[in-house]
Amino acid sequence: MATLTRDQFIGALAPTVIRVKREGSRMFPSVRLAQNVLETGGVIHPWNNLGGIKVGSGQPNRYWQGEAVVKGTWEHVDGRAVAGSAAFRAYKSVYHFYKDLDLLLAGTRYVKVLRAQTPEEQAEMLQAAGYATDPSYAGKLQSIIRMYSLKRFDTAAAQTLVWPSKLKTAEQVAVLFQDLYAADGYLHNGSTWAAARPLGVRAGAAVSWTGTQATVNGRALETILSEGTGYVKVRDLAAAAGLSVHWEPGARVVMLE
Repeated sequence: MATLTRDQFIGALAPTVIRVKREGSRMFPSVRLAQNVLETGGVIHPWNNLGGIKVGSGQPNRYWQGEAVVKGTWEHVDGRAVAGSAAFRAYKSVYHFYKDLDLLLAGTRYVKVLRAQTPEEQAEMLQAAGYATDPSYAGKLQSIIRMYSLKRFDTAAAQTLVWPSKLKTAEQVAVLFQDLYAADGYLHNGSTWAAARPLGVRAGAAVSWTGTQATVNGRALETILSEGTGYVKVRDLAAAAGLSVHWEPGARVVMLE
């Protein structure tokens, strides 16, 4: 795994966090990112569990298919930090992790977490609900939020998105690249379309415009032009960029590798 600075870690995760918030998550992006920093030390592990979610008695669902890893952990017991090991959930992507965490937080135990009106209150309610055994958990989250100005991502998530008029009947889905959100996808007539330039550049491809079509690595692709942006089929873009593509109907995501 690549070593990231804290700012790089936050920057890598923020688009996925904002995407999940726009899909209806009740978690403040600032709190979610602070949790990720605290729980992982700023490392995106290959198993993509950024919140210390244990296997527990949970049942597999559309975001977690039952995979697990056993790792060392620290728990606070009777005022002491005790080392041990536990089975943690493993995820196909960071997006899957966030969506599974939202399912967990939808339980009655976390009602006050989701009703919180501020990031500070949400941090306190996470601790009160017993999300972590660390008695300083809320204070640590609040400190990280301040230290890295994470409330700016709450503001970004609240901004209104412009839906392309020529794809207005499409279903919006997430397009992932290397386990992270990369673009908004529009599922239309059996194909997922995405803005060619941002997704292509994210995938390391050369993107250009002929005047009527987007090109990816020199290959002209079928294009829908809407509000000055060229949208192409994600599968066509993946083929031109030399990537594999996988559609997950349960999670409603397209995954590029």
